[in-house]
Amino acid sequence: MTRKLLIHMTGERLCCWLWERGQLGPGPCFDPTPDGVQRFTAWLEGRQDTPALMLADLVEEDFQRHLLPHVAGRAGLTMRERRLAQAWRDTPFRCAHVQGREQEGRRDDIVLFSALTNPAVLTPWLDALESQQVPLAALYSPALLSAAVLPDHARREPHLLLVTEHASGIRQTYFQRGLVQFSRLAQATASAEQEAERTRKFLAGAHMLPRDATLQVLALLPLARIASPPAAVISPQLDWRVLPLEEVAARHRLAATASADELFLGLAARLAPPGHYPLGARQRYYSLWRTRKSLYASSAVLAAACLLWVGSNIAGAVLARGHSQELQRATQGYAAAYRRSMSSMPPAVDKTANMKAAVQIAQMVARQGPWPQAALSVLSEALERSPQIRLVQLDWRANAPGVAPVSASSAFPGTATSPALVAPQSSLLIGIPKAPVQQLRLQAEVLVEQDDYRSFLLGMNQFAQELARTPGMAVEIEQLPFDVRPSVKLVGKAGAPSGLGERARFTLNIRWTP
Repeated sequence: MTRKLLIHMTGERLCCWLWERGQLGPGPCFDPTPDGVQRFTAWLEGRQDTPALMLADLVEEDFQRHLLPHVAGRAGLTMRERRLAQAWRDTPFRCAHVQGREQEGRRDDIVLFSALTNPAVLTPWLDALESQQVPLAALYSPALLSAAVLPDHARREPHLLLVTEHASGIRQTYFQRGLVQFSRLAQATASAEQEAERTRKFLAGAHMLPRDATLQVLALLPLARIASPPAAVISPQLDWRVLPLEEVAARHRLAATASADELFLGLAARLAPPGHYPLGARQRYYSLWRTRKSLYASSAVLAAACLLWVGSNIAGAVLARGHSQELQRATQGYAAAYRRSMSSMPPAVDKTANMKAAVQIAQMVARQGPWPQAALSVLSEALERSPQIRLVQLDWRANAPGVAPVSASSAFPGTATSPALVAPQSSLLIGIPKAPVQQLRLQAEVLVEQDDYRSFLLGMNQFAQELARTPGMAVEIEQLPFDVRPSVKLVGKAGAPSGLGERARFTLNIRWTP
């Protein structure tokens, strides 16, 4: 947020400031009267797009420090909300800050409760902001915001009192190792040193500070007012130190100022921490404003992404067009070179496409053609594993379904045939588009002893099973070595020398689908 509306409210008046580009500019002030509230409402017209931050520097601010059981999550938040409601029932501006845990015992949570006890002071101004739909972002307290002005060495002090002079009075905020424990706003009738001594006595009576302990006091004053303060005359238990406002402003990159109010307003605008006191429904216009800005930002990002995408596409199209033109020129050059080289060559036998198709067909025939080598290799391996079988005769042919087998008259060259009587053969027989079925008819005999018919059958069956183990090969027994049908008369004499010759032979039909 580069532009902000800062509202500084005290018990006497309300002043407006404008934060723009890191600079704080003063605005009008209004009295807490009906006329002042009306003039403030009129001044807010047309500022619905500027987020507002309110700094409430009021006397009616109370602080309490409690030890609560350590409960995490939503249950702990509910417990703290219930304790806040018990402590301050009449104000919605209350908050709880967990500042750590005890080191001994149950290790309870150390919780600082604070509240603006008089909401009637805030209500008219908040109603005016809400009536003009000004997006109110946060409500701050100078006491809770003052931790940001402490230097590093002061954050390590076990007991430190920060004294600042405001338009509404002298504020004294007590810290323990950089954590706020108590704060009070005194009227400017007494000196800062006297108010610091009163605060020390109060802290000692409340058992927050040992009675004999020395209280470190850090006063924020302009350079023009820094002098040796008579703190030792008032109380020797005050260790008084002075820190220039200009040094704190320079550390936070703020313009040099002589007012603590302007310093705290600049800190709220520069750091923009989460609000100290909840605003509830009064913050809805800020939620709407933030949602609207988020939508604007996402729309701008989306538009930028679309522009980048369109630009990249245009650049890609230009590059692609240039590359296509280069490729076209290269293609034209290659085509011209091809024509020149072809013009000096003799005419081709056929077109290139036809020659390529012929090569592909030749490769397919060589790969899928009906060659007997594979089938004969399987048969040879089976014969190697069956030494009792001797091959007598073998017939092989390739056959395709629906295609008549080639006759003997046309299968061999030199046979006198008429061209008009020869029918064209199917391409399936030469492996186009797939390998044809191969058929083998073999006649073999079993080499066993005389009249050993059981060995005849066993050897034939083993040989047939060896062939049938080959994938795609089907074996059918066409003729047995002897006829074992019950309807056939047994002929011959057992043990006769001539009883085995033709009987030991058998015939197999083999069908192999590669």
